[in-house]
Amino acid sequence: MAGQHEMRDGACPPGACSERWPMDPVKTDRESSEKIAAGKRDSLTVTDNRTGKSYELPIEDGAIRAADLRQIKVEEDEFGMMSYDPAFTNTASCYSRVTYIDGDKGILEYRGYPIEALAERSTFLETAYLILYGELPTKPQLEEWTWHITHHTFIHESIKKFLDGFHYDAHPMGMLVSSVAALSTFYPDAKDIFNPDSRRKQTYRLIGKMPTLAAFAYRHSLGLPYVYPDNELSYSANFLNMLFKTTELKFKPNATLEKALDVLFILHADHEQNCSTSAMRGVGSSHVDPYSATAAATAALYGPLHGGANEAVLRMLLDIGSVKNVPEYIKRVKGGEKKLMGFGHRVYKNFDPRAKIIKQVAYEVFDVLGRNPLLDIALECERIALEDDYFVKRKLYPNVDFYSGLIYQAMSFPMTMFPVLFAIPRTAGWVAQWEEMLQDPEQKIARPRQLYVGDRRRDYVPIDERQ
Repeated sequence: MAGQHEMRDGACPPGACSERWPMDPVKTDRESSEKIAAGKRDSLTVTDNRTGKSYELPIEDGAIRAADLRQIKVEEDEFGMMSYDPAFTNTASCYSRVTYIDGDKGILEYRGYPIEALAERSTFLETAYLILYGELPTKPQLEEWTWHITHHTFIHESIKKFLDGFHYDAHPMGMLVSSVAALSTFYPDAKDIFNPDSRRKQTYRLIGKMPTLAAFAYRHSLGLPYVYPDNELSYSANFLNMLFKTTELKFKPNATLEKALDVLFILHADHEQNCSTSAMRGVGSSHVDPYSATAAATAALYGPLHGGANEAVLRMLLDIGSVKNVPEYIKRVKGGEKKLMGFGHRVYKNFDPRAKIIKQVAYEVFDVLGRNPLLDIALECERIALEDDYFVKRKLYPNVDFYSGLIYQAMSFPMTMFPVLFAIPRTAGWVAQWEEMLQDPEQKIARPRQLYVGDRRRDYVPIDERQ
């Protein structure tokens, strides 16, 4: 029966149960000795001008530990110095070995493998295995991994009843958030989060069932009957089957569209400590089950500044209307009246490497489905922006969202499905980050500090005496 299978050898996949922390002590000691001999110390000297005292803070991996600031204080009974960092723009909350990004150079790597190589040569399920377990699988490992994911695509029939309870015009993303959270009630064994066998089973379930939940939400919004998974199809082809199958006995997806969707899934599989990943880690740090944590991450992805960004691009292109209107729109952007959606990124200060790949995928999809009329508007926006000093000086280059919406629209996805399509592949990254968080002995329940600037102790005033 689907959902009841285990790995045959009962062991964790490579890297899943390995000791990851701390770093290599022999290498660290050798490097420290070499620096001491050269008269260098990995430390930061801070002088508190309020007291004249100086403090030496160790530097590890290019960062100081925030807790080391606590020793800086004027009075002994003070809490100690804190750093103020809204939105965590310059704060590292964890060590991670999953995804590496160099925003200045436009580099994105999963476990050390360039995103360009994975998009060209890998598949989503192979990339998901890499993200989760640290190494590319051997052929037997990939076959077994694929088998387990494939045989966990079916969902409990009661979840169909749960989805039927939503109004016909319910947003698919809201349905996905709710149904993922509901999975925790169907699999109480998921609460055993420190059991590697249990975590592995939940990984199969989450990655396997996410496309099914997404497709069922889509079909419900259109009033169409649900289509069950087809275990003979690939991960991406099966998703297309559950979305678009009608009366045919066997759904056969177009190979170009199947490949395009798989590449899009690879590009969205993980992206370091973004908003939804931080939500996954933050909620997961309370030791809740992975379905509840994934529901929280999915909810974070729901926002227009995150998973809905490609929808904003599409709405912008529709607002522009035609190529001849682009110069005027760009002028209004420079005047602060409009925003150029799909350009710029919190991390990338160079060309988003995913944008280059997805642009090529767009052309391949349009060769099959016909050219999206909005493409010419997008190309003109890109051309002007890349030549205009206003955008060049600000390092505003196209990001992954600039072209993905055009592809999804060409494939007949409504805009409400765009963040859902994002959530499916990102589940692999969320689970990998959750696993890493649980195995890091330094991690505790997330509890950021605050700088309190409100009123202090005041006397209670009876209601008839208040002004």
